[in-house]
Amino acid sequence: MKKQKGFSLIELLIVVAIILIIAAIAIPNLMRARMSVNESSAAGSIRTINTAEVSFATTYPTVGFGTLGALGGAPACTPSSTTGCFIDNFLANTATKDGYGFSATPGATVPAVTYVSLATTLSPNQSGTRAFCSDQTGVIYFDPTAGGTGCTPGVAPATALQ
Repeated sequence: MKKQKGFSLIELLIVVAIILIIAAIAIPNLMRARMSVNESSAAGSIRTINTAEVSFATTYPTVGFGTLGALGGAPACTPSSTTGCFIDNFLANTATKDGYGFSATPGATVPAVTYVSLATTLSPNQSGTRAFCSDQTGVIYFDPTAGGTGCTPGVAPATALQ
């Protein structure tokens, strides 16, 4: 009788089990790394919004601070008090990026001398766990207790980023 070449069913099951064990260890780490990257991107976008707000208020002092739409503009942007061209079109018009939603709300006075910018997760505990916010002081805060859904600059439990 000839000896057959190949793998037995038991050998194949052992290999599949080893692959599944490795995947079970790697997937949570991958998700944690992705959330960390999303949170870093959100904090960077808040910093970009802060810089754009200061530039917009300096360029258009009769208007003061503006909304995301006023800070950005169309792809072929022409600077004006309604389209400042200080942030990219994607962030200005969709107000979402890397699992976070963004907003910038100027104060009620004209010219606006205050503003609040927010970054909140679109899917808490999946795209991120922290919310980020800032105001005219330029300090970026995060709220670790909100599950990524709320933050108020300078109000506990919001903590300044170091």
